[in-house]
Amino acid sequence: MKKVNLVFGTVYGNAQFVAETLFGVLKGEGRQVSLLMHDQLDSFVPPQDELLLVICSTTGQGDVPEDIQPWFEHLKTTAPYMPELKYGVIALGDSSYDTFCGAGVKFDELLTECGAKRIGEVLKIDACETMEPEVEAKAWLQGWNALIDTEILA
Repeated sequence: MKKVNLVFGTVYGNAQFVAETLFGVLKGEGRQVSLLMHDQLDSFVPPQDELLLVICSTTGQGDVPEDIQPWFEHLKTTAPYMPELKYGVIALGDSSYDTFCGAGVKFDELLTECGAKRIGEVLKIDACETMEPEVEAKAWLQGWNALIDTEILA
């Protein structure tokens, strides 16, 4: 099983809570997993022989939260070519805004531009519809895990 690197960007703590919850689920399944805090991301380039899962809230006008913005900009400016990297994105937002889940979409676009391959669809969690985003994320994670296992065996 490939190691999963969890990276999160949060404004009020929801994305961090989701990341911590999924960390526990993955650990409980016997997967090797790391939860990277924003201060560990300075020049982090996801290893291509591992998996990346980005969990990100949206702030402002579809912006990436301040805690993860430097890492986003680092990837954007260095644009490492990562054709073997497989990743997933969980985006948290509020559908009453035109920029619903904009930060998660930006991460998806950036990783695609770097040549990485998304596994599954971007999960968009709407704060207008759910008070427990971790519940939706855990359900999505089951399908993502199955896709990962299928992809790795293919």
